[in-house]
Amino acid sequence: MSWHQELLVGFDLETTGTDVEQDRVVTAALIRLEADGRVAGAQSWLLDPGVPIPEEAARIHGISTAHVQEHGRAPASSIAEITEALADVLRADIPLVVMNARYDLSLLDRECRRHGVPPLTDRLGRPPSPVIDPLVLDKHVDRYRKGKRALQALCGHYGVRLDGAHEAGADAAAAVGVARRIGEKYPAVALPSPRALHTLQEQAAAEQAASFQAYLRRSGDPEARVEPAWPLIPYQR
Repeated sequence: MSWHQELLVGFDLETTGTDVEQDRVVTAALIRLEADGRVAGAQSWLLDPGVPIPEEAARIHGISTAHVQEHGRAPASSIAEITEALADVLRADIPLVVMNARYDLSLLDRECRRHGVPPLTDRLGRPPSPVIDPLVLDKHVDRYRKGKRALQALCGHYGVRLDGAHEAGADAAAAVGVARRIGEKYPAVALPSPRALHTLQEQAAAEQAASFQAYLRRSGDPEARVEPAWPLIPYQR
């Protein structure tokens, strides 16, 4: 059996912004989905990040500073819980599906370091794997397709239902759905080993980054650099 015919766990964050080094987690969701789409378990977290949520971010995910101040949990304990939940999944060699994993996993890593809790790599004793990233896979199997590749666009392209975009649980479930459709449609990535797929994505992500970097440099930014590491941007001490 290929990875897309087995249990998958989806993960998603909603945050204060897009800077993995500076921004904070607002909500997180982890959802276990059987091969037939049944939900086998779900966890969610609402955090008070300790900083104001910018209006632009609040417009996207619908969560305000006032709401998290009233209902959110302290960040340190929640970040520790989220990270340990991911570690449990990966220790069991269950594939963790994360749309644009380089962003979510790197931001979570920085939150761990900010709050003095062991990051995912320390808990596992190794880099996080196996991870499945629908964004990396889609670019790999359909490199020259025009148009957007955000989660909503991928759901439309692959016929995956997305109820409540930018709600962490809905996005996590949709990411799993997109990953399964890619596995079903493209035999080249329907590998029996999730770890082999992880290795393929490491290589694909590096190639995609190099291609985008070259494009930016041709387009007038000779100093442009696109991070090749996946699924985690190394922490620079």
